[in-house]
Amino acid sequence: MDLLHFLLFVAVSGCTVKVSLQGPNQRRLFSDLMANYNRLERPVFNDSQKLTIHFGLSLRQIMDVDEKNQVLTTNIWLRLNWNDHYLQWNESDYPGVTNVRFPDHLIWKPDILLYNSADERFDATVHTNIVVSSSGTCSYIPPGIFKSTCYIDVRWFPFDVQRCDLKFGSWTYGGWSLDLKMIEADISDYISNGEWDLVEVPGQKNERLYECCEEPYPDITFTVVMRRRTLYYGLNLLIPCVLISTLALLVFLLPADSGEKISLGITVLLSLTVFMLLVADIMPATSDSVPLIAEYFATTMVIVGLSVIATVLVLQYHHHDPDGGKMPKWTRVILLNWCAWFLRMKRPGEERVRSACHNKATRSSLTSMELNASASASQSTKCNMLYVGVRGLENIQYSTAATSPDSGVLCGQVAGRAGEEEVLLPVGQSSSVGSVEPELAKILDEVRYIAKRFRDQDEDELVCNEWKFAASVIDRLCLVAFSLLTILCTIGILMSAPNFVEAISKDFFT
Repeated sequence: MDLLHFLLFVAVSGCTVKVSLQGPNQRRLFSDLMANYNRLERPVFNDSQKLTIHFGLSLRQIMDVDEKNQVLTTNIWLRLNWNDHYLQWNESDYPGVTNVRFPDHLIWKPDILLYNSADERFDATVHTNIVVSSSGTCSYIPPGIFKSTCYIDVRWFPFDVQRCDLKFGSWTYGGWSLDLKMIEADISDYISNGEWDLVEVPGQKNERLYECCEEPYPDITFTVVMRRRTLYYGLNLLIPCVLISTLALLVFLLPADSGEKISLGITVLLSLTVFMLLVADIMPATSDSVPLIAEYFATTMVIVGLSVIATVLVLQYHHHDPDGGKMPKWTRVILLNWCAWFLRMKRPGEERVRSACHNKATRSSLTSMELNASASASQSTKCNMLYVGVRGLENIQYSTAATSPDSGVLCGQVAGRAGEEEVLLPVGQSSSVGSVEPELAKILDEVRYIAKRFRDQDEDELVCNEWKFAASVIDRLCLVAFSLLTILCTIGILMSAPNFVEAISKDFFT
């Protein structure tokens, strides 16, 4: 039992002694290193010697891209390595101490800042400890949420690729005192963004001469290249706009008598205006370039506006007043002949009208032959006879039309009963006939008036049908023209983006 207690005491004592040696060594090392150390002094063996700073970064996340204020917000870990001549020791003199950690305000560190910072504090890094090894190598990895100014080119929005620079350099040390060596950017731990795809983060060292100083000032610029993901904008802006512009074509398919052609065109125009306002809220208020989607919306609005104007013209033709005048000859030739032939359109009832015209010509020739025969049979009376039958009044029209007003003939008299043959009574043969002449003259006047009214109505209807057919031709012509214009503008504008095919293939088909 005593032996067991002894062994346990030896083990505990060994562990205790080992730990107790670590503390004093570190304390002694800190005291020795900081005894004659000045954190304002550049840590080099010779003041004419350059201090080389190895600089790089690790991009963790693209947090926000503010197009309106043109600010890029990123989560970045900086990586700085340099050699401090005054922070070196021999590991054998301090057993177990291979590296130590100093707060960044106790030892010298380079004043490297983000030149194009948009943060209120300008320096957005979190000040962490600096790890120093026995050879004097210092490793400083401060994380931070960096806000940097970035020119957002919205020319090809939403199929755009943005390039934002992160320019890092010393604020006070020139190239003769401090040299920068670039370390490639690390994106292995990058967290993907829902709106942007990270393409690459190339870096480049630059040296710039300022008017104040002769020595060059080096800087390292990392360029964050990112491509916008278009799935959201395609589903919420582009596809609705294409569908709404397609609805504008239905204006030309809607009948003019429905009274809804203008309402549909105005409704489509207002819908596009609403989507245009949504795009305007996203885009920066700049006149440097017009976004691609804004061009598409503006072009579509112009097309819809022209369709409304064309619809007004169609309605004006369709509801044209027949008393307003006949159709001009050039309009009839262009619309009713050339355009109708090109669009393969025929007037409603065109074949029926032609056949009716041929029948009317035949009937007119037969009537004139009958009148000539009756005139030759009644040469002794010096007047024409008006043949009125029970089967219709058409012969009255033809006979009166054939009677000359200078022939001295007043009218023909009709006598007969139902079922009996018609009897023609010449005027002036007897006294009984003379008493009937005024009544027949009045009847003839009424018949002429009715016939004239029918002829006028037929002429007005013919004129109205011409204007309505011209309106139908314009409707069909505008449907074809605006369909081609809409398709060409949609394909031409959207496919003009440099990475349109790549964006569609990655966002819509993956």
